[in-house]
Amino acid sequence: MIRRKLRSGTVVLGGMGVLAATLTACSSEPDERCVDPVTQEVLPSYECEDSTGSGKYYYGGSSHNNRVSGGSFDKSAVERDGFGSSGSSGG
Repeated sequence: MIRRKLRSGTVVLGGMGVLAATLTACSSEPDERCVDPVTQEVLPSYECEDSTGSGKYYYGGSSHNNRVSGGSFDKSAVERDGFGSSGSSGG
């Protein structure tokens, strides 16, 4: 009977997953959503792509029932916490 060595392939694939998760967590850009500034409803991205659209980009925060909260229309006011950060933010 011949034994196969699968261990090295498993390690490589597992390592790639860890690397991808680390790079995602280290992203310095906050989440960006196109939002109606009056109703706070999430809009299709094309509504924010030119001056004729009715949306504005909303940074950070979260979305629930197609409405955003906890973020800002001012990108510089939102700082995404990356890997190894303290997790504190002003607001």
